[in-house]
Amino acid sequence: MNNLVIFWHRRDLRITDNLGLFSARENSNKVVGIFCLDPTILKGDDIAPARVKYLLECLAELQKNYRKLGSDLLIFHDSPLNIIPSLAEALKAENVYWNLDVEPFSRQRDKTIELALQTKGITVETFWDQLLHPPETILSKSNTPYTVYTPFWNNWSQQEKLKPLPPIQDLSGLTEEEYTLSKKLGLIPLPSLQDLGFIWDNELLLSGGETPAQERLEYFCRYLLSDYNEQRNYPAIDGTSLLSAALKFGSIAPRTLWQNTIEELENTQSDEAKENIIAWQKELAWREFYQHCLYFFPELAEGAYRKQFKNFPWQNNEKLFQAWCEGKTGYPIVDASMRQLNETGWMHNRCRMIVASFLTKDLIIDWRWGEKYFMQKLYDGDLASNNGGWQWSASSGMDAKPLRIFNPASQAQKFDSEAEYISRWLPEISHLDTAELVTGKISPILAQSCDYPSPIVDHSQQQRLFKQIYSSLK
Repeated sequence: MNNLVIFWHRRDLRITDNLGLFSARENSNKVVGIFCLDPTILKGDDIAPARVKYLLECLAELQKNYRKLGSDLLIFHDSPLNIIPSLAEALKAENVYWNLDVEPFSRQRDKTIELALQTKGITVETFWDQLLHPPETILSKSNTPYTVYTPFWNNWSQQEKLKPLPPIQDLSGLTEEEYTLSKKLGLIPLPSLQDLGFIWDNELLLSGGETPAQERLEYFCRYLLSDYNEQRNYPAIDGTSLLSAALKFGSIAPRTLWQNTIEELENTQSDEAKENIIAWQKELAWREFYQHCLYFFPELAEGAYRKQFKNFPWQNNEKLFQAWCEGKTGYPIVDASMRQLNETGWMHNRCRMIVASFLTKDLIIDWRWGEKYFMQKLYDGDLASNNGGWQWSASSGMDAKPLRIFNPASQAQKFDSEAEYISRWLPEISHLDTAELVTGKISPILAQSCDYPSPIVDHSQQQRLFKQIYSSLK
């Protein structure tokens, strides 16, 4: 039980209910964690400073929790391709454990590292931790992957799910000699955001780490879950879980979330409350659906799923795109949403759909431009969820009803009827009448006096144009 096991953390930044880490501890009590701050990823053009901040907060608590158990989380600022095989060999580790990922880049990297370890005689053990069900276990009757959500949900929701794992017990860490060897290979203290070359001065809606994630889950289940289905679409209301970043980085396990929904269902007699709980379960399933889609169709990371969108004649007007990015389109609900994104690193899900529809159907700009901009800003930015959401909005993805066009005014009137959200994020026009704010019908003279732009396109005209282009390709 004293052989050294290395556990490589990636999207599972927690001690609690971690399938791979739990299995490593069952193998040996001498388990050390590793995290590699990969320069290739950090230097990418789709990295959000807010997301790096959340990551570092998760790592800080994870390292503290390892030390409480008697071991440590080793931090390296280098590619895991360089670090993992070299460190495992230097420390004479018998096993390296990690949890699997669906993303194409991660899967290819993992294969390379696994091969390098095996050539050194080091055993690799891998697990599906970030999903309630591994991709190969949820297939249609014809044994093929699902490409439509509802039948996926019907199958996925009926499958028995693994319960949260018990906490791991005490660990033993590295010897002084092993620490010295690790330092020679590049072991560093946990860097600051500034050390890595990023700036993000604003507070995150949810701090990184296990503790904030668990506290938010408890608050959500106690006060918000029973009204979730009614409240989740109103961006001015705190009605969603805010756990998307925690799930992306694994500071909380999907098993933990699911078990909470089961307990809430068992503890309520109200049919209405049960409907609300199931509505949130369905959102957890949407996350898994997009993860499974990316696993089976890795080409989604590069382009459209539907054939007619592979060479869609997007207009891609740079000036219009810049106005969208800055929240200066002249459509208040769109602009408020983009301001929230730029200032907080997060956007309400209803608003994500509104601005994505506006970019693709009103401005007729390639959804991949918006997908990338989101990843440059979102602290919960996740390839599978972000890509799935953008392709859903653009009508290029897997969708039973592909052609959806959101009317910004109708969306604002329905989901921000008192213009609370718009007023919060667009203070320069917050004094205007509610009707003007939600419809966007602000006279050019009044808009100019408020230093607010007039609409950069006409929604009705652009809607017709998009439909014409779409029909010609169909």
